[in-house]
Amino acid sequence: MSLALLFLLFVITISILLSKLGRKYPFPPGPKGLPVIGNMGLMGQLNHHGLAELAKIYGGLCYLKVGQIHMVAVSTAYMAQQVLQAQDSVFSNRPATMAISYLTYDRADMAFAHYGPFWRQMRKICVTKVFSRKRAESWASVREEIYSFIKEISTKVGSNVNIGETVLGLTKNITYRAAFGSISQEGQGEFLKIMQEFSKLFGAFNVADFIPWLGWINGQDFNRRLAKARGALDGFIDKIIDDHMVKRKNRGIENGEEDVEDDMVDELLEFYGEDGSGKSDSITITRDNIKALIMDVMFGGTETVASAIEWAMAELMKSREDLIRVQEELANVVGLDRQVNEFDLEKLTYLKCVIKETLRLHPPIPLLLHETATDVVVDGYKVPAKARVMINAWAIGRDESAWTEPHKFKPSRFLETNAPDFKGSNFEYIPFGSGRRSCPGMQLGLYALELTVAHLCHCFNWELPDGMKSDELNMNDVFGLTAPRAVQLVVIPSVRLNCPMF
Repeated sequence: MSLALLFLLFVITISILLSKLGRKYPFPPGPKGLPVIGNMGLMGQLNHHGLAELAKIYGGLCYLKVGQIHMVAVSTAYMAQQVLQAQDSVFSNRPATMAISYLTYDRADMAFAHYGPFWRQMRKICVTKVFSRKRAESWASVREEIYSFIKEISTKVGSNVNIGETVLGLTKNITYRAAFGSISQEGQGEFLKIMQEFSKLFGAFNVADFIPWLGWINGQDFNRRLAKARGALDGFIDKIIDDHMVKRKNRGIENGEEDVEDDMVDELLEFYGEDGSGKSDSITITRDNIKALIMDVMFGGTETVASAIEWAMAELMKSREDLIRVQEELANVVGLDRQVNEFDLEKLTYLKCVIKETLRLHPPIPLLLHETATDVVVDGYKVPAKARVMINAWAIGRDESAWTEPHKFKPSRFLETNAPDFKGSNFEYIPFGSGRRSCPGMQLGLYALELTVAHLCHCFNWELPDGMKSDELNMNDVFGLTAPRAVQLVVIPSVRLNCPMF
């Protein structure tokens, strides 16, 4: 009888497994496409706003097909948890267009590398060396650039200041100096032009990415632009790497030690070895890795931080009572007889709430891109391998089922007990992503963001120009790598401190 019972259990188990294997799961709901091109006609709507509207019709998991590419949009906290936590390993790859693959030296960076041993190596370098909180606070360049930025604004008291332009200049200066050190400042203009061309090529529509046999439509001009852009980056950064290597060698001879400057290139050269024989016993990277990682830092640390600073100031200008509350907190904690320093930040509770609320409404990158490593089933729906998965952090942060008054700027919500945090475990609030592919530069970005907004609110009072009222501010955004303001914020500063600022 026991043998018969075991046999019966065996048959039942096999039947269940075969049933599951044979079951055909449907794709998630979504708009119907046309033959061959699929939903290519909706390309202009595949941004955070358009996908949020599709979610209202089709739900938090929406399927589209553009040419040969399967796409899935995730727009609710529940679906984000299914993707980023329950099956994180399957969704840990990154999609990359042909242009991105070429310009990142075949994914030699961290941002676009597929999940695996190489990516883990790149992330370890970034987390322990490039982006560590200890290192971020030690960067004199961050504080010096913010002080220079405040000094520049102090010369424009009583006149219009374009916050969008000035903060973008600030973040570019910070990341450039942090990456290359003071020895290469004269090349900043050239490098920014290279970055601008990379940005255009990253975002360029290439039909070959979706329908490979139509690749001829883009022609040779596109390929020539790619080759020219990467050649320009090669020439620029190769010279900087060579300069750093000579400097390290000379400084080591003079001082009897190898440690020299504290910039990113120096940090990355600790692991450098073209022939596979780097200094580190366990990690070795090439020149291509260094170039690609630096591009990650420049793209990830300029527009994202600048956009967040500008949005924070815009929201405070629109909600004057919150600006007053932040300034009162600064007066109580810091006083009006000195400027803010980084040691004050931990005591500025309401300022931190303002930053959190800004990131909820305006996440640095509104669409977090992932790619499936294998076929997978999510909430009863099939998502095929190599599908492009778009996590709509912007829509999730405004989800009515997760937030009270989701479209209202309300920093005090983060004073409540058990308020969500952005470390990645609260899926209704993921401005920096979650899981394996969460942003490794979060602490550095927050440091620059909090310190800059604190200085702006503490050093100056602000008014809108031409008698504009707060409710007249244009709060629309435009879609790109980030979602910056459609109309840059222009305001008029007046001195607030009782002491000389410089």
